[in-house]
Amino acid sequence: MTTAPETSGNWIDEHHNGVRYGLKGRVLVEEQSDFQRITVIDSQRYGKGLLLDGCWMTAEHQERHYHESLVHPALCTAAAIERVLVIGGGDGGTARECLRHPGVKHLDLVEIDGRVVDLSQEHLPSIGGGCWNDPRFHLRVADGIAWAAEAEDASYDVVLVDGSDPTGPAEGLFNRAFFSNCCRILKPGGVFATQSESPEAFRQVHIDMVKLIRELFGHADPLYGWVPMYPSGWWSWTFAAKDGPRYLTVQSERAAAVAEGCAIWSPRWQQGAFNTIPAFIERELNP
Repeated sequence: MTTAPETSGNWIDEHHNGVRYGLKGRVLVEEQSDFQRITVIDSQRYGKGLLLDGCWMTAEHQERHYHESLVHPALCTAAAIERVLVIGGGDGGTARECLRHPGVKHLDLVEIDGRVVDLSQEHLPSIGGGCWNDPRFHLRVADGIAWAAEAEDASYDVVLVDGSDPTGPAEGLFNRAFFSNCCRILKPGGVFATQSESPEAFRQVHIDMVKLIRELFGHADPLYGWVPMYPSGWWSWTFAAKDGPRYLTVQSERAAAVAEGCAIWSPRWQQGAFNTIPAFIERELNP
């Protein structure tokens, strides 16, 4: 299983199942918060980066691979996008991409660990960008699982889960009760999305997540991309809706408002990414 980052000379490594994923650089901050160990590094290749409990979370020159893939397939397909909920995402990257959509009127970001927010603002300000001062943005330092459980029915147009791996404070983001509440608080025509791990490094977790989300929402499909600093580099995000697979159909006006500023996402990329499901997973999901 994943363990603490190891520093060997100038290397910072994440170890996962007998493989290590490392960057050459130096540790800037290493501290234990009330919830997890937080590490901020400065690398030669990907700029400054963040690890939580020894797992790579983000880096300045990698973050678009992740944040654009999570945000735009949801916000370009939901019936409305006025009210958005982001659970996790304390680095600000997901909120930043959401707020590029002029249709967003209110965004709640619920992050359990305020130190992640503080250190990201201090050392990784480009990832959050202007989200922290946007009047539509509302930071809630709170438990996202409890927030979803207590929110009113049909209270959000889009719900995005930007959590870490299913251990530590993020463990509860990967179960039936939590996903059921995410379904309950989604408005008609809404879209839910979550990072759903690597189909290679976390194969069974990934398959089980997609099956469970599909069961609860009625419609769910994984989208595949890459985040080279993550275990295996091959990553996934799963999108769901209650009224049909609306996440497959991009609204051209919304896409036009954000596509030019994207490094990874485009309507064409999205279509291809949904279609790159490998045969072994398709057989599991569609027996």
